[in-house]
Amino acid sequence: MIQVWLYRALRWAALVGAAFVILSILLVILLRYVPVYGSMVMLERKVEAWTAGESLPIQHRWRPWEELSDHAKLAVIAAEDQRFAVHRGFDVDEMRRAWEASRNGARLRGASTISQQTAKNLFLWTGRNWVRKGVEAWFTVLIEALWPKQRILEVYLNIVEWDHGVFGLEAAGQHYFGVSAESLSEVHASRLAAILPNPRGWDATRPGPHVERRSQWIRQQMRNLGGAGYLERLSGD
Repeated sequence: MIQVWLYRALRWAALVGAAFVILSILLVILLRYVPVYGSMVMLERKVEAWTAGESLPIQHRWRPWEELSDHAKLAVIAAEDQRFAVHRGFDVDEMRRAWEASRNGARLRGASTISQQTAKNLFLWTGRNWVRKGVEAWFTVLIEALWPKQRILEVYLNIVEWDHGVFGLEAAGQHYFGVSAESLSEVHASRLAAILPNPRGWDATRPGPHVERRSQWIRQQMRNLGGAGYLERLSGD
């Protein structure tokens, strides 16, 4: 009897696993081509507000690659993932440096790539646990295999959180500076990128000393990356 029950449980687990793999692949293929009008993090924020008895209007508007400021593209790469063009979803060198720094007594810092953050924001929930990290890794592998780098960055810039209820570059540009995503200046872009580690706690309009120093550093890194030449490397399949 126990053997029959175990066989059935394993069979159902295999079926569920196969269904998850097939559906997730199909979903990632679909989202390579269609605009993304929402994300799991947006849904999570709405649920959090609802359970707290609060209202949280979501500010979000999809903008295609051509309508996103090149300054913003470079600023986010400079701030979050300077090896974005060359890694395959996981920056092993950065992960090793973070681990070694933590062993030497420093606070364990994040080493998530833009690809990992896109997978997390689009498909998963916030927080830290091994189950979520495992599913995040699976979706990271999928988008790296099925999307060009340009698409990954395009989706990331359109769904990343920039303040309470503010998601994506268009909403952030309007919220902080009163300009569209394509009109963001280098300074605007660097300040937006500077607050990404703490988007609901820091302000791009009135940056404190730490955010201002970080934005200045980001602008220097943008120039070091090589400007438009770096972005051209992202367009290939």
